[in-house]
Amino acid sequence: MKAKDILERDKIFSHLNVAVFIDMQNLYYGAKTSLKKKIDFKRLLEIAVRGRHLYRAIAYLVDLDNVNQGSFLYVLKSLGYEIKLKQPKKFYSWDRVEYKADWDMGIAIDAIAMAESGKIDVAVIMSGDGDFVDLVNFLKAKGIKVEIISFKSITAKELITAANEYIDLGEVADFIVLEETENGDKDLSTGNVSS
Repeated sequence: MKAKDILERDKIFSHLNVAVFIDMQNLYYGAKTSLKKKIDFKRLLEIAVRGRHLYRAIAYLVDLDNVNQGSFLYVLKSLGYEIKLKQPKKFYSWDRVEYKADWDMGIAIDAIAMAESGKIDVAVIMSGDGDFVDLVNFLKAKGIKVEIISFKSITAKELITAANEYIDLGEVADFIVLEETENGDKDLSTGNVSS
């Protein structure tokens, strides 16, 4: 399905409140492996909302010490995203140090809280992580429509099956990839930004 078709089809549902939950690590990995290009987060939000009312859009990120995310976070905020950052936890395993930081539980808690509040009609989860199947089933039992948006190549089949609707970002790649300006730079003024 083309991006134009996806953007047009839900405009009649403009009264529905949509909450968007973005697992940025999963999205980044999917973009890196599937697109090999960077994502335009303004257009990504358009794909998620599609003419309906945006209640909240939350981007869940890992705060990496060696990566300056300041300008990226600024642009995300200017586009209407709420930002949640988590410090990775350090684990020592024999002769090496491993870091772990995922947002599965945080995303689930926020989605459940919004469902329980009665303020959302649609939950859009941008992740391909199969750990979200139980969350999807819970939200659906509460009467919330659940949409999964991710790269199919890294998405658990059971997550696609559990959702009310699935959108493969690979199919709308032409719409969501970051465009370059004439001099080859990325255009941040229109919300085009990468992780």
